[in-house]
Amino acid sequence: MRPVLGLGLVAVALAAGCGTSSSPEVRSPDARLDLAAAWVQAPPADVGLDAAELEAGAARAAGIPRLRSLLVARHGKLAFERYLRGTDAQTLLDVRSVTKSVVSALVGIAVHDQVLPSLDAPIAPYLEPQYLLDPTDRAVQVRHLMTMTSGFQWDDDRDYNPWIASDDHVQYLLDRPRAQPLGADFTYDSAAVHVLGVVLQRAAGTPLPEYANQHLFRALGVDGAAWEALDRGTVNGGSGIRLRARDLLKFGQLYLQGGWSAERSIVPQSWVDDTTRPQFAWRATYGAQRGVSYGMLWWVSDADPRAFFAWGYGGQFVYVVPARDLVVVATTDWTGLRETTPLALAEEVLGIIVEDLVPAARP
Repeated sequence: MRPVLGLGLVAVALAAGCGTSSSPEVRSPDARLDLAAAWVQAPPADVGLDAAELEAGAARAAGIPRLRSLLVARHGKLAFERYLRGTDAQTLLDVRSVTKSVVSALVGIAVHDQVLPSLDAPIAPYLEPQYLLDPTDRAVQVRHLMTMTSGFQWDDDRDYNPWIASDDHVQYLLDRPRAQPLGADFTYDSAAVHVLGVVLQRAAGTPLPEYANQHLFRALGVDGAAWEALDRGTVNGGSGIRLRARDLLKFGQLYLQGGWSAERSIVPQSWVDDTTRPQFAWRATYGAQRGVSYGMLWWVSDADPRAFFAWGYGGQFVYVVPARDLVVVATTDWTGLRETTPLALAEEVLGIIVEDLVPAARP
C-alpha cells in the first residue's frame, strides 16, 4: 500500500560556497569525520560538486516562497549553504517529523546499552499502571512502533490536531480502535512514535531531552536542542524538535558514517543499516523521488542512487546518499499552509534535491 503522510516537520536555512579546483577531494570511507568539531567549509569543486548545478537548485529554491534553507555536505565538508527569508545559521528550527528519526537513533542506543532489551520488547511494562492497556495493547512491541505497524485506527492528517489538543497523549492513542492486526500493515502514526518516546524515557529513567543530550547530541557538538513539551513531563517524540540547520546536517553525516564520529560509535552501525533499509514491499513516488518505502522511522528509496531521509511536514529533509558521500538539508516554513498542501510543498523541495543537488555530486 502507499503510505499516508501526516503532520510533523520544520524549517532551516543557509549561505552559498563556490570555488574551482582541478583535483576534487576524494575521501576514504574509513576517514570518519569527528562530528564534535565545527564544520569545515570547502568550495564545491574541491569536493567534486558542480557549482552550476548547485546554483540551479538555489535558483529553484528562491522561487519557493516558503523555502528557508538549503545545505550540502560532501566528503565531510560543508560545501554549499543558503539561508532565505530571515533565517540564519543560529536559528532553531522546528523540524516536525524529523524528530522521529532522532528518536530512532535514541532507541538504537538504548537497545545497544540494554536500557531497552530489544526491538521485540513489549511496551506495556513501561506504561502500566499509569496508563490503561487492553490485551492487544499489551502485545505491542517496540518494533511495531518503529515500523508504524501498531494497528491503531489512525489518519495523521485528520487525527493529529485532536490528538495534540488532548490532555493525555498516550491514553488517547491507546483508546483508539484497531484497524489492523499487529504488524500487518503500515499506517503513518505520529502519536505512536510519541508513545515510543515515552517508553524510552521511562526505561531510561531520564527525561527524553536529557537522554538525547547525553547519548547523542553532545557527541555531535550539538547544543540548544529544544523539544515540544506535552503532558505529564513528556515531550513530543513524534514531532517538534528544534535544531539548527548545521545540527541537522551533522545528524545526517552521523548516519552517512554508519553511526560513527571519528573512532567512536555513537549509534550502532548495525542499527543504522537495519533502520535505513526498506521494511515493506510497497514503493511510492513523491514528485521526482521514486522507489520510496519505509524503514524504521526513516524514509528510504532504492532508486538509483539509493538514499534514505528524515522527512518532516511541509518539506523538511535530512537526505543521505551513501554512494555519493553526500548529505543534504532542506527546510521550509510549514506554518499555516493554505496556498498549497504539505505534500505538494514537500514534493517541490524533493525535486530540487533529486534533480539538482544529487546530480551535482559527480560519482
